[in-house]
Amino acid sequence: MTYPQPVPQSPIGRIPVLDVTPSAQGGRWPTKAVVGEAVPIRATVFREGHDAVAATAVLIAPDGTEHTRTPMVDVSPGNDLFEATVVPTSTGIWTFRVEGWSDPYGTWHHDATIKVHAGVDTELMLEEGARLLERALAEVRRTEPHRHLLSDAVTALRDTSRPASVRLAAGTAPEVVDLLSAAPLRDYVSPSATYTLVVDRPLALAGAWYEFFPRSEGARRDPDTGHWVTGTLRTAAERLKAIAQMGFDVVYLTPIHPIGTTNRKGRNNTLNARPEDPGSPYAIGSPDGGHDAIHPDLGDFDDFDAFVARARDLGMEVALDVALQASPDHPWVTEHPEWFTTRADGSIAYAENPPKKYQDIFPLNFDNDYPGIYAAVRGVLQTWIDHGVTAFRVDNPHTKPVRFWEEILADVRADHPEVIFLSEAFTKPAMMHALGMVGFHQSYTYFTWRHSKAELAAYFTEVAHESAHLMRPSFWPTTHDILTPYMQQGGQAAFAIRAVLAATGSPTWGVYSGYELVEHIARPGAQEQIDNEKYEFKPRDWEAARTEYGITDLITRLNQIRRRHPALQQLRNLTVHPTTDDATFCFSKRLRAEHAPDGREDVVIVVVNTDPYTSRSAHLDLDMQALGLAADATFTAHDELTGESYPWNARPWVHLDPLGRCAHVLEVQTG
Repeated sequence: MTYPQPVPQSPIGRIPVLDVTPSAQGGRWPTKAVVGEAVPIRATVFREGHDAVAATAVLIAPDGTEHTRTPMVDVSPGNDLFEATVVPTSTGIWTFRVEGWSDPYGTWHHDATIKVHAGVDTELMLEEGARLLERALAEVRRTEPHRHLLSDAVTALRDTSRPASVRLAAGTAPEVVDLLSAAPLRDYVSPSATYTLVVDRPLALAGAWYEFFPRSEGARRDPDTGHWVTGTLRTAAERLKAIAQMGFDVVYLTPIHPIGTTNRKGRNNTLNARPEDPGSPYAIGSPDGGHDAIHPDLGDFDDFDAFVARARDLGMEVALDVALQASPDHPWVTEHPEWFTTRADGSIAYAENPPKKYQDIFPLNFDNDYPGIYAAVRGVLQTWIDHGVTAFRVDNPHTKPVRFWEEILADVRADHPEVIFLSEAFTKPAMMHALGMVGFHQSYTYFTWRHSKAELAAYFTEVAHESAHLMRPSFWPTTHDILTPYMQQGGQAAFAIRAVLAATGSPTWGVYSGYELVEHIARPGAQEQIDNEKYEFKPRDWEAARTEYGITDLITRLNQIRRRHPALQQLRNLTVHPTTDDATFCFSKRLRAEHAPDGREDVVIVVVNTDPYTSRSAHLDLDMQALGLAADATFTAHDELTGESYPWNARPWVHLDPLGRCAHVLEVQTG
């Protein structure tokens, strides 16, 4: 797919329009949005001298028609930074530009107010105002009532029988100002370059994902042999109802392909696999097939299709893991040995990330046969799309060429724009952002390692504002690869705290199966679970999760709250608020009424005790403007977690116990 590019650089406009955002590398790549997302457009607009300037954000629909013209507001007086919010209403390739212009009425309003009150050039200023309003009548189409309003103002400005102050008041009346703000007189209109906005379906921004290994669901030990019997896609489908009841939108399966036996990993990543060890599902490929096949122990494509159908019946979509690597037994190894790296001794290089070694997988070498590998991977993706997969979680995309992702993601988008790609790239920010720029819809993030109040404040601000146009975040408290010391040591409180932060801080969040059971024991010396499910079957006692822990109920309530509040389904509307305690973290999300799907203002305040060991108390210093409230306003803070309500003002006090109430998720009510 070829995206529209910004217009070629041209001489600066009569009214300079600079630093237009959102923009990825000056428009080399499109920026991101979804249907219904409130997207802030910003630009620096100024001119010489002291005359007033203004700006307009122009949003163009995929069919080339003008969708909206939105007046921009100077949000940083003295710095000439203008902002407006636009909301695309359909998927496709949209564009936008910023028009800077000289505001003759604004200039006159400012100058006339000063001069007339000072008795300087009074008649001249009033006559100039009358002529401006006559221009506004002649040059801009207006309704009959609006024409009467301006005509009356012209007459009043020239009525020498009235005091000058009264005449001025007629030309600067609020209704005149409002009219000329909505339909202004614009001089020297200077458009910026045109920038591209790729608009996806809402799930590309906001959704709740649930990860599990299908082979563990229904797995059991044979009472006669003592050996494991694998779960199947059919037994895994029995888990879907419970996942849907927790409110998840996407069920994500780790790889379901045949697993190699050569160098198979045993329990806890050992090199000595027992005959009953199932191996890592990331060691893809055996004589039974490769990435386009299903492990025969799990079932066949009829079973997979039934799994997808059941998920859809329950209102969920299916995501599949894409791990572009091969076990030594993969058909690709014998059919296309040139797709891999051959070492000096003639052996094929296995994957390494020193000091880690992955003897059971071979990484692809895209430089040896790029067209061949590209065609094979594109075919694999198509196979699963044809069987109902609408999202892919891509394993370690940062170890493959960025060019490859740019081309193949555009290829898939051209045929299947509904398909979503989640990047699992825990790497340097430049690579994470580049993967987002070239087409990944979402990315795992460093949220997993941000635990303190200061870390959270900085990171939430970064992903919501500084990088939102490049990379949509997906917050996961744990994964099958990651169990941080905070989660290992913080117990059930840590799991509750991190669930609240992930579910409310990012429009997309996810949990790995077993989170409900507070699985917190790590393999010694590692930040991953002991008896890791990558290397063994792990059936779970879901009844115990329901009756002995409160995490299932918390997850369910959080997902209900997310669906109830469209503000939580947005990314760029987050504000961090100061608190007087070093572990009490507070932020809010606001969706203005004019941008909300139901036309109602939605404001949510989240307060979390990030200390999993100790109760904390704090005063909050709320930014009332960010909440859409007057500085001295009072309001009702309704806790969506407990149903309780509190009378609040700009400096409320909170007390949070990590073992009881670790957080408030509050709806701001002003009615």
